[in-house]
Amino acid sequence: MGGNHYLPLSDVDRCDMLKEIGVDSIDDLFSDIPQEVRFKRDLDLPPAMSELEAIKHLNYLAAKNKHLNNCTSFMGAGVYDHFIPSVIKHITGRSEFYTSYTPYQPEISQGILQAIFEYQTMICQLTGMDVANASMYDGGTAVAEGAIMGVGATRRSKALVSRSVSPFYRAVLQNYFNSRGLELEEIPLKDGSTDFSKLEAMIDDQVASVVVQQPNFFGLVEDLDGVAEIIHKHKAVMIVSVDPISLPLLKAPADYGADIVVGEGQSLGVPPSFGGPLLGIMSARNKFVRQLPGRIAGETVDSEGNRGFVLTLQTREQHIRREKASSNICSNEALVALAAAVYMASMGPQGMREVAEQCVQKAAYACEKISALDGYDMAFKGQNFKEFAVKVPAKPEQLNKQLLQKSILGGVDVSPFYPEMENTMLFAVTEKRTREEIDTLVRELEGLK
Repeated sequence: MGGNHYLPLSDVDRCDMLKEIGVDSIDDLFSDIPQEVRFKRDLDLPPAMSELEAIKHLNYLAAKNKHLNNCTSFMGAGVYDHFIPSVIKHITGRSEFYTSYTPYQPEISQGILQAIFEYQTMICQLTGMDVANASMYDGGTAVAEGAIMGVGATRRSKALVSRSVSPFYRAVLQNYFNSRGLELEEIPLKDGSTDFSKLEAMIDDQVASVVVQQPNFFGLVEDLDGVAEIIHKHKAVMIVSVDPISLPLLKAPADYGADIVVGEGQSLGVPPSFGGPLLGIMSARNKFVRQLPGRIAGETVDSEGNRGFVLTLQTREQHIRREKASSNICSNEALVALAAAVYMASMGPQGMREVAEQCVQKAAYACEKISALDGYDMAFKGQNFKEFAVKVPAKPEQLNKQLLQKSILGGVDVSPFYPEMENTMLFAVTEKRTREEIDTLVRELEGLK
């Protein structure tokens, strides 16, 4: 049953095509390639399989994989195993959403335009900002674009970023700044959080943007009250990277003076997959609206007075006056934004608050149990949201290898990003984790040294 039966052309078809273009064989099509560099043997491939055989073989290979359906995950560091309501895939899988891309023609794109508009509205409600877009690739590019917005708004060329901001985000930010000849400095840590006394010493009238994260990379809730005053005293822009799941519990960024709010939206109904696709959240106060990159969907009325939606304020590089474009962000993340919108709408304010509360409570339980083990200690004191850093008695790589044998995806080793934190693991505990799963992790850790 193997062979070429899946290929649409027969040998007769090929002969007819070769005759039509005036050559005797397929080899003649490659006559310009010297004989000495041609591949002169068969490819080292296994024999062809039938469809039935191929499916069985692929299923056999797939069964060797470890994934979230057969493992318990305590991994985080930016991408999380949250519950995804089944309604999301039913809506995002509809062809009118799944295949739509750029809604340039509003007369035939009202559905996707409204979806973007509703997503933007809910993001503004979460963050307290005035306007949001829906076109950032992920949390890292959202952070970088936010800092660049500050550069454009202030016409300065320097930014400060806390070391408690995700190292992945800081790496993207550094690449953006290097490519533009801009200066970036890192604010030191103090007990796992931003050392704001150092911020006061570092900031001056040359600083355009200051980037902080709430909760920070270690899951700690930063004390951001009064920080905006320090930043605004020098007429700089305050950018806050947030976990949207935390916002129903924590103070809205607008309430403590943030100018631009960014973050990763994967927690809002998007599976971890293999690290993507992700969703960059970006929102801002009205005075920054013309600095926002990507697309903004606006509400309007048609010629008959009916409610409608259009793309507006598209500061994109493909358009006229491209030298004044605020960004080169161009691909539309609308499908992932739609998933986030459906998640927020289906969960509602109370449901999202319950998710956030469970994250706090379950992480606190896991933290207490793990830190009580011999050889395990909390890396930092403070209030954690859904992640916490633990000093462990062995190499994290070795611990994770042994945990994986028990179908547990352990914490993230932070030492590659923070060399001073050797043998420190970052555990994430979402609302999906049960008491039994946490207790199993604790038992397994207790036996690993």
